Amino acid sequence: MRDLYPEIEAYKTEYLKASSLHEIYMEQSGNPDGQPIIFLHGGPGGGVDAKQRRLFDPSHYRIILFDQRGAGKSKPHAELEENTTWDLVHDMELIRKHLGIRNWIVFGGSWGSTLALAYAIKHPARVRGLILRGIFLCRKQEIDWFYQSGASNIFPDVWDEYLAAIPEEERGDLVKAYHKRLTSEDPKVKLDAALAWSKWEAATSRLFPSPDLIKNFEREDLAIAFARIENHYFTNNAFFESDNFLLENVDKIQNIPGVIVQGRYDVVCPATSAWELHKAWPLSQLHLIPDAGHSVWEPGILDKILEATDAFKALPKET
Repeated sequence: MRDLYPEIEAYKTEYLKASSLHEIYMEQSGNPDGQPIIFLHGGPGGGVDAKQRRLFDPSHYRIILFDQRGAGKSKPHAELEENTTWDLVHDMELIRKHLGIRNWIVFGGSWGSTLALAYAIKHPARVRGLILRGIFLCRKQEIDWFYQSGASNIFPDVWDEYLAAIPEEERGDLVKAYHKRLTSEDPKVKLDAALAWSKWEAATSRLFPSPDLIKNFEREDLAIAFARIENHYFTNNAFFESDNFLLENVDKIQNIPGVIVQGRYDVVCPATSAWELHKAWPLSQLHLIPDAGHSVWEPGILDKILEATDAFKALPKET
């Protein structure tokens, strides 16, 4: 199994004014003259960290990471106003133009795969290739599976903790019930809901649950942004025009090469979405990892991701 590239520091960090309300944190690392690749974090609301720079060969790639609106170091923290999928697509274009990049490789995992697909559908000429992990098409069936009934049958012990935050009479629509609390004016109500929501995802993200991952997701700043922004997007169908928007528009990306890496036992984003995407996008390569769940840090997923980022070094820098 491959391991991460060595630790590196960002050679430039900055804030970009994305709107009258939002400023987004952006950083660059690796080779300033290298092949541009942009990393899209999950959630939405998850934010980036230094470890994610290490998915890419720093001698070859110009590695671009940014915190999406309301997430990580972006300001204002956990803000829901002016925070939609198409606002994030706008921000990617803002970054691309700011950096003087003609086109780039787009990498996204989980929600990052959703955003990567939305961006590629909107701006196919700007995408040299797509590397996607843990496919999430943000359809009602996927949200219901994870937040209402489905994954609950596999993790009943953790599900009870997620359920405990909501009174029994409101459990018919748990996303709605959480939305009420995550947008509450009462800081304690908001935080309690955020911690329960975030812990549920952290506890189910790996084939073998990671206490360190759960502890990280229980950080108050991360939990608030992660839970509020996720719930905001899921309450609003990711601001797509239809429930199956990404597959309905997959024809726009038919000429873009892509690699899909999917854990066979991914409970957060079940493999059926990756399979449907691959069938609708014949140019894509699908790798179903037999001993993995959702997390990019599981050995089999990480190994195949590094293989893909290395393989994409053969793509022309720009066209």
